[in-house]
Amino acid sequence: MKKTGIVILTIALIAAICGSFYIVNDKSKRANQKEKVLTEVQRITNKDLDKNYPQTPREVVKFYNRIVKCYYGMQYSDEELDALTDQALKLFDDELAANNPKDTYKQSVTADAQSYKEQGITLAQTGVCDSNDVKYVTDNGNKIAYVKASYFMKEGSSYSKTYQEYVLRQDDEGHWRILAFYKLAADSDTETE
Repeated sequence: MKKTGIVILTIALIAAICGSFYIVNDKSKRANQKEKVLTEVQRITNKDLDKNYPQTPREVVKFYNRIVKCYYGMQYSDEELDALTDQALKLFDDELAANNPKDTYKQSVTADAQSYKEQGITLAQTGVCDSNDVKYVTDNGNKIAYVKASYFMKEGSSYSKTYQEYVLRQDDEGHWRILAFYKLAADSDTETE
């Protein structure tokens, strides 16, 4: 009698463990399937930058480039464009954000994207310099970083590559924010990935 109770208890425990494993595994698969269904625009706009801000200047520029790639190569609604511009503005330093109010920035992006579309130009690929190539300086007590990025453009059957340098400043919270960016000469010697 005692042995029968132990066998039943063992079988019940094994069944409970297997059932728990199945439930946890099934929930994990469902969560992964939901993530796979999201578009790149949705992945960017769903990212909570207040809680999960990019840690390095390079990562800030990489995230900004993902936004830029959406602007110039993906379909999105007006609401998604608003959310994309909100995310981009969160990456901007206060000075740059003050010089680019949301409505003005959004109009500029919309006009540029429309121009690219009319000319048949697509942004095929973006790249950011290696971590070792990021230049750090201190200016008037401010920590500044210089990050080079490349943009591989396709126009019809031809390709071109442009380069930009991003200037980032570390804020009081330790976050790197884009202070400025400008186009570099086409013969930039920095390799980007």
